[in-house]
Amino acid sequence: MSRPLGTFASLSPLLRLLVLTQLAFNIGFFAVLPFLAEHLGTAIGMAGWLVGLVLGLRTFSQQGLFVVGGALTDRYGVRPVVLAGCVLRIAGFGWLGYARATWSVVAAVLLIGFAAALFSPAVESEVARQAVCREEAGEGPRTHVLALFTVAGQAGAFVGPLIGALLLAVDFRAVCLAGAGVFVLVLAGHARLLPQHIPGRARVRARGGLRRLVRHRGFLALCCAYGAYLLAYNQLYQLMPVEVERAAGSQAPLAWLFALSSLLVVTAQLPLTRWAGDRLDLRRSMVAGLLTISAGCAVVAAARPAGWTGTAGLLPVAGYVLLLTLGQMLVAPAARAWVPDLAEDGRLGLYTGALSSASGLIVLTGSATIGALLDTTLPPAVPWLVLAALPLTAAALLPCSSRARAGAKPRS
Repeated sequence: MSRPLGTFASLSPLLRLLVLTQLAFNIGFFAVLPFLAEHLGTAIGMAGWLVGLVLGLRTFSQQGLFVVGGALTDRYGVRPVVLAGCVLRIAGFGWLGYARATWSVVAAVLLIGFAAALFSPAVESEVARQAVCREEAGEGPRTHVLALFTVAGQAGAFVGPLIGALLLAVDFRAVCLAGAGVFVLVLAGHARLLPQHIPGRARVRARGGLRRLVRHRGFLALCCAYGAYLLAYNQLYQLMPVEVERAAGSQAPLAWLFALSSLLVVTAQLPLTRWAGDRLDLRRSMVAGLLTISAGCAVVAAARPAGWTGTAGLLPVAGYVLLLTLGQMLVAPAARAWVPDLAEDGRLGLYTGALSSASGLIVLTGSATIGALLDTTLPPAVPWLVLAALPLTAAALLPCSSRARAGAKPRS
């Protein structure tokens, strides 16, 4: 059952729907995002620091506001939050396709991000809860379900940029409208198929969960580690396009580099998760992933002073993509599997959202800083050296214990 299709077939109908939801979300999203930085810098003429800030705002309005979507999910349930997020994402992509002024671009990007801040924590928290329930029923480790969820997301991240690259031959507006069209289909499908009430999921009405969350040192350390990973991952859209443009003279190789990352996750995520589950606890899996991500950034930093171009210039970037993806495959399922053991009963949506909110704040400040470094006279390796140092620091902050409790009570 290590193959994706075998694992998928063993899931409940609800889990299958949620996994397919992640696939569809990422097809629509990644049809647009990989080409946004170039559009902002070339077509609209934004400075490097402003492009970095806009990309950081997009991430923060998404990741940073996950805590809102998570709390709303705990309060109102999965279905209304997912449907509302789809409507906002359709509006945001449509707006971005026509936006030219800086304020209009920023507003559209914020709307796109907030849409995901609604539907993503709703879907992710329910997948995690269902994975714990499945584990307790003796149907397999929770990490296998969460790894399959990652595979579905990366499959969408593979298909999305290819669609976007084809439509970019028309213009960026066509790319945005195609992304909106995908979410129209998602909205229609979920309006019909997503249950009004999911058995076992209690709605929480009491307040006070956020106060206890911000005092939870172990959870905050997990947020820092996850944020360091996301900042490095965000460079697929910020630093990597700059390197590709410098080395190849165009953005054409970007689609192939994204395809490399996605294909690696689709083919290797479940076997790697099974291998790590037999040998590593959640903490060690995250540390190994963060060290691998750091190595990927260091590869580009070491090669950048040589100033290679052509195929040779693309090899360090390909190494970064490869090592980043391997690190992601260790970090992402482990972090999601760890959250149910740290969350309060009935607050899994809040904690799932807060994980992304805190890491989104890290990405916001980090992206603006990286963008500012690009506009200075410092050596071009400096941003990559900074990125290599952050995962190392975050790994040292992780809690010492991360045992996934096989008999843990599922979080509603």
